[in-house]
Order: sequence, then C-alpha cells, then structure tokens
Amino acid sequence: MNRVYIFDTTLRDGEQSPGVSLNIQEKLEIAGQLAKLGVDVIEAGFPIASPGDFEAVAAIAQKIKGPTIAALARINEKDIDRAWEALRYAEKPRIHTFIATSDIHMKYKLKKTREQVLAAIDKGIRYAKQFTSDIEFSPEDGSRTDIDFMLKVVETAINAGATVINIPDTVGYATPKEFGEFIRAIKTGVPNMDKAILSVHCHNDLGMAVANSLAAVENGAEQIECAVNGIGERAGNTALEEVVMALLTRKDYYGREVSINTEEIYRTSRLVSSLTGMPVQYNKAIVGKNAFAHESGIHQDGVLKERTTYEIMDPAKLGIIQNNIVLGKHSGRHAFRQRLEELGFELTEEELVKAFIRFKNLADRKKEITDKDLEAIVEDETRALPEKYVFDSLHLFSGSRVVPTATIGLKIGDEVVEEAACGDGPVDAVFKAIDKISQLGVSLSYYNLNAITGGKDAMGEVTVKVDFEGKTYLGRGLSTDIIEASAKAYINAINKVEYELSR
Repeated sequence: MNRVYIFDTTLRDGEQSPGVSLNIQEKLEIAGQLAKLGVDVIEAGFPIASPGDFEAVAAIAQKIKGPTIAALARINEKDIDRAWEALRYAEKPRIHTFIATSDIHMKYKLKKTREQVLAAIDKGIRYAKQFTSDIEFSPEDGSRTDIDFMLKVVETAINAGATVINIPDTVGYATPKEFGEFIRAIKTGVPNMDKAILSVHCHNDLGMAVANSLAAVENGAEQIECAVNGIGERAGNTALEEVVMALLTRKDYYGREVSINTEEIYRTSRLVSSLTGMPVQYNKAIVGKNAFAHESGIHQDGVLKERTTYEIMDPAKLGIIQNNIVLGKHSGRHAFRQRLEELGFELTEEELVKAFIRFKNLADRKKEITDKDLEAIVEDETRALPEKYVFDSLHLFSGSRVVPTATIGLKIGDEVVEEAACGDGPVDAVFKAIDKISQLGVSLSYYNLNAITGGKDAMGEVTVKVDFEGKTYLGRGLSTDIIEASAKAYINAINKVEYELSR
C-alpha cells in the first residue's frame, strides 16, 4: 500500500523535446541504464509514429530485462496492433493507450461526443486486452476534464480491463491543491478504482510538475510518470530525480517507498544529458553542478563542521563521486581499471584497452586527469558507432586580420582524404572542409562548448546538432583543443547520418 511505482517516459515523452533525436543504440543504452536505476516501467516509445520508433521499442522489449516495457498507442486497432508487434517479446509488456477526454479536445480535435469517446475507450481497451493483461489507459488532458465525466471514463476503462489509470496534466495547467483534490475525487468516487493502479503524468509548463505529482501521491496516486532531468514536450515532465528524492528525503512526511537505486541517479542524468544534447542547468535540483556547492562562508563553515547543517541529502547516495584522486601519464592500467570500477563503469577487455589508450593520449596533453575527465573519455569511447570517417589531422590558419582557413584529413578505410576551406571563423572553416569530403549537405542547427573540468588545460566537450532530410543528428567530441573537439563532434554527427543511410 505504501509503494509508489516509477514509470519513466524519457524515451517517449522525453524524446519529444525539441531537437532531440536518439538512434536505436542510444535508446538501448538509456534503457539499460534505466533498468540499473531500478525504474518499474520504461515507456520505450510510440511504435506507430515511425519505423525508427517501432524498431527501438522492439529492440528494448527483446533486450532489456527487469522493468515492465510499455509502448504508447492511440485507442484504435491499428495503433494497438503496432504496439503489440513491437512489445510481443518483452519479459513484461504493457500497452499504454489513450484518448482525449476534455471538452475542448473532444470538440476541436476529436470532433466526438462524450458517448462516442466512452464507446471508443471500452472497445479499444477490450481489443488491447487480448494481447496482454497489463493495460494502461490515459485520458489525455485529464486535468481539464469535467470531474463527473472523468469518473465515468475511469469506471468504463477499468470495466473494459485497464489495470493502470493514468491521469495526465497534459498542458501543465493544474495547481497542487486542485490536482490533489481531483485525484482524491477519482480515488474515492470511482466504484471499481480498487481494481487498478492510479497514476499521474504531469507537465511543467507552470513549473509545478513535481509539486503536482507529489500532491497526487498524498491523495492516493500509486504511480508517477516522469523523465530523467525533467525533459519532454515544451517545458518538460516531472523530473524523476526530484520526485524520487523528495519521497525518500521526506519519507517522514510522505510515508511511501520507491524501488530506485539512488546511486545510479547522477550517472543516469549525465547519460541522458550527453545523448540528448540537453545540458543540465547548473542550479538544477539534485543533479545540477551547483546542487551541492557551497560558496557562502557561513554555509562552508557549517558543512565542514556537520554536513547536514546545509545538505539534506548525501551526494554519495546519488552516485556523485567527490573523490578527486588524480591520475596522470605515469599511472598504469591497474590503477586506471580500479578507478573506473570505483566510478561504476563495467567495461569489456576490448573497451578497457581502447579507453586506456585514450587516457594515455590525454595524459600526454593534460597534467592532471580527474574523475570528470575519465567519465567523459570512457563514455565517449564505449558509445562509438561504426565510423565511415575517422579524424586524422587538422591544420589551421587564422587570426584577427586574415580569413580563417582549415585543412582537415579524414580516414576513409585505409585512405586519408584531405580538403581545405575558408570560413567566418576557425570552427566554421573546419566544418566546411568536412562538408567537402562528406558531400552530404547537412546543416548545423546547434553548437555548444562545455569545459569538463576547470583550468587552462581543461578538456573541452563540444556538442553539435546537424539536420539532414528532416531529421536531427547529435554529435559529440572531446579534446583539450576546442577546434579539434569541434571537428570530432561534427564528424561524429555525420557518421550517425551515414550509419542511418547504410541501414
């Protein structure tokens, strides 16, 4: 009775964030990490939306064990068939079907009456039930649905076979008090509510997604739908890390249990940020860079004397490693392996050899290598896709009174191909030279440079997004030279385009 189930929609609603486009390998990597995190349900995607979404859901359903794997479907037979086709090999499959129930959606979007919507709910859930016993139903725009009609909707869905009823605040309109009362009315007013789990899915348009979700829990909700780092449509979803740590840190108030392995929270946040190209804001609760930073002298003094004076959570329990043991060019493979194990990385022997070579190359250019550096190079190395183009060399001619010119050398198989180009700046020149080799005609839509650590020899992490034939591809590059990091990021994005074209 005290359990709150954590339903993660990072791979479905989270991927609907503007500019985010994950390939199958990236989705599998995130799904694997979500399984390590211990979420109860992974919503893997919306199979009818595209062939790529279907393939990703099918791959996750077949390969990820532990959590329930859910797929989204509108409440019609074609969507439900496609969802089941993707889910059929899952260890624990769930079909998540939905239809809008607010007057504004029914009138303008669906052009259906209340009676027609109720009939569609009954028919659709009964149809889905033939495939699996685990059926979740969501009345879209639930928080703006008339409460009397909502009670009929929920009762109809449960009678048809729904095992989870999820109430969405689709446009983030609700406030905690009214949403809590809305959930309480459903919990107490639906005669067969005891036959299904009551869930909520809140959006953050007014910055109240976490507060609304917690208010729902106080009023009887047993499942929270959320996304890592709060990513998702528009302003995003309920942030998984925030709602989980609120329930755990204030267990004295909420009195509820979750099955999350909190030591995987930080690593999950970093992985999602890296693969989606969506940086975590510095002052983000729980996982932000400044979440456990103390600049005020009074705060520093208090924390040094007793951590709990200004820290209500132990960062180590979130997987935030504050051990800054420094490795250098004289460090051996044993020390390297041991530190990676302490950081939670499980590498194959082949991956370890590649990562160690990257580490040694970096150590020749950077005096001290911290945990942040290690995390970056290992994640970069173990995430590599098959590469058509491999960075070989870079030469630049640039200055305040000359036109920047770049010559880039890329390996294609055993051959090194070189091209030169001028640009508005050195990075632009490098990208234009790479374009001459690839001949793909991609367009750059996003560029971001971030220092992994501090200091003048900090390793730069560049993230780029390129658009090609209506789809966005993300690339990431690392180097102590920011121009080289930029080149590697752009090459990484182009290799993803080539990979998709070759499939």
